[in-house]
Order: sequence, then structure tokens, then C-alpha cells
Amino acid sequence: MDNSNKHLDVIHTVKAHRISTTDPVEPPVDEEVSVIVETPLHIDVEGIETYTILCTPMDKLAMAAGFLFSEGVITSLDDLSLIEECEDDPDVVRIKLTADIPQIMDPGRNLLITSSCGVCGTEEFYKKLDALPKVDDSLRIEKKMLRSAMQDISGIQPLFDTCGGTHLVAILDSDGKIIAHAEDTGRHNALDKVVGMCLFEGVSFVGNWVVLSSRVSLEMVSKCARAGIELISAISAPTSLAIEMAERCGITLCAFVRKNRATVFTHPERIIKS
Repeated sequence: MDNSNKHLDVIHTVKAHRISTTDPVEPPVDEEVSVIVETPLHIDVEGIETYTILCTPMDKLAMAAGFLFSEGVITSLDDLSLIEECEDDPDVVRIKLTADIPQIMDPGRNLLITSSCGVCGTEEFYKKLDALPKVDDSLRIEKKMLRSAMQDISGIQPLFDTCGGTHLVAILDSDGKIIAHAEDTGRHNALDKVVGMCLFEGVSFVGNWVVLSSRVSLEMVSKCARAGIELISAISAPTSLAIEMAERCGITLCAFVRKNRATVFTHPERIIKS
């Protein structure tokens, strides 16, 4: 799951003017700035519908597979008879489901999904929340691993290091080893990508945990619940719904994981001293 050099095609250089906000007479300075690319990715599920997601255009097949899995449309790659990039349009991923897979796509989600929004447009919002599964209880990690994992992900963010504007998600095993990682302008897109990577590599989610360089929203918790991820560690804050659903789904939710501290909101039994 090597992401090296893949970031070169998703960074553009643009011209801009840097100005001083303190010196009223200092003239603007022309400069070239590296910015992250955000483009629409169309996930075309044959015979059902098409989703358009604004994302960073890399790891497209993993993005599509992870999205369908985390939305509960498929339970494994065996549910797909075809997944490929369109030859005529690189921004389209074509999907065919196997004949015995029910067409369960939520018609209320046939919308543009942006890099900052995931569950918008769901018509039966609370019904979907009630259907989220409870995860297993097989993971135990030492509390120091929360800190070391945050330090580890700081060294694998080439897009952020170059131009900012991205989130990183990493999936780790019980020893704290990074199994998969991905960057994207949207934190939920990055999560879908690492989920898709694990599906393609045949990696189980049971007993593994996830690290986020972002806040924790309901969307992130629901995707983790469907994958069976037992613990979420995030650098920033959780929302109230994220905490509520983590509690209901049996997920350990850790936030504000910075330097020598972490705040554990739900199911602290997975965090052990040593």
C-alpha cells in the first residue's frame, strides 16, 4: 500500500499575490503557490445510480469500493462483478454488482457529496443510525500508542506537507503498525480510501483501529461501525452525535490526541496502561 509519488499529479501550481496585513504601504509580492486538486469522481453503479463525490483524484478504485462498503451497499469485494476506471473518462469508476446483490442504494443519497459533507441528503436519517452494527471487543492497546500513532502519521502526509488542505486517515493493527493510509481533501473520503485499500488487500478490520488528522463527525463513526473498526483516535474534537453513536456501536472514541494527552469519550476499557 505504497503511496509514494502518487501525489505528484494532484498538486497544481497557481499564481497569487502575498500581501501584508500589518504594513499599509508594503506592496504585494507575486508568488507561485502549490494547491491540492479537488475534482468530481463519478461512481457509476450500473442499473442503480451514480454518485458524484468531490475528492482528491488518487486511489480512485479504493475510494469507490470503500464508499460502497461503508455505505452498506456491499459486504465484500465478492459483491462486485466489475470495478474499473472508465477508459473514456478518468473521472468515472464503473461498478457492476453481482446478480444476487439487492439494489439497496438509498435514493435519498443520489446527490453531490462534497469534501466536507457525508450524510447530507439522507431521507431516513435516524433509521439508518439505528441500523448501525455493534463492533467486536477484541482490541486492547497501550495508552502510549495513541501518542506514537499521531507522531507516525505526521511523517506520511506528502500532500499536506506540500500545500496543506488535506486530511489523513490511517488504519493500524493492535501493535500500532500502520496497515493503510490515505490523504484527501475530505476526511470521510480518506477513510473510504483506506477501507477500500484493506478490501483489495484482504485485510480484516477486526481488532484494528483508525487514526484521524481531523475532527470526528457522525459520518466517520458510522463508516467505522460498518467496517467493524473498534477504536477511533483523532487529533481534534468530536461532535455530540459522534460520541452518541460511538457509545451505541461499542466504539472507543479518543479525541484531542495531542502531545501528552488524550480524551477518551466512550468505552475506555480498550485503553490499558502497559
